[in-house]
Amino acid sequence: MIIDTHCHLDDERYREDLDEVIKRSFAQNIRGIIIPGADIKDLSRAQEIAHSYENIYFAAGVHPYHIEDYDEKILRKFLEDEKCIAVGECGLDYFRLPDEPREKEEEKKRQIAIFRLHVRLAKAFKKPLIVHIRDANDDSKKVLLEENASEVGGVLHCYNASKHLLDLAYKGFYFGIGGVLTFKNAKALVEVLPLIPRDKLLIETDGPYLTRIPI
Repeated sequence: MIIDTHCHLDDERYREDLDEVIKRSFAQNIRGIIIPGADIKDLSRAQEIAHSYENIYFAAGVHPYHIEDYDEKILRKFLEDEKCIAVGECGLDYFRLPDEPREKEEEKKRQIAIFRLHVRLAKAFKKPLIVHIRDANDDSKKVLLEENASEVGGVLHCYNASKHLLDLAYKGFYFGIGGVLTFKNAKALVEVLPLIPRDKLLIETDGPYLTRIPI
């Protein structure tokens, strides 16, 4: 059984042909799709899609680029839905930090604080995490360990090939692998892939954002 564990079906680019996209996916032996919550403003759309189709589920969370919109009351409302099966995507992304050192550190602190709130929310609802990590391996792992995220586990979305994160496989975490694996600059991911326990690998497309190199 193949599950696409990370596909943004709520994205505007799918709106006109969503039904056809889902039909084609299931025709290719996809048996389930999870819509991650990246923007709190899109959660209603994700919820609507999940309830309109069998074997489609969604998650509720706030991407680190949108932490200013974090609202626990709203997230809790969606997490009570039986078709909402995870918290996220959430995490740390240091790729676009401010240049000024003081502002940079303040932004990191804000992201870390919101990430911790996501982990605590996941534990409260006993739902796994969808974790986004970009240029923030050390801090991300520190938060997950300090907040005892192994209680719920989850997936490291778009796993970045960091060996530093590998032992999270033994803390209840899976590794999301997608089209990036086909990129010419994915040498590190290709090399580290055999080090991941096979039962800890998950398939994801991250559509419409990441795609494999065309054959």
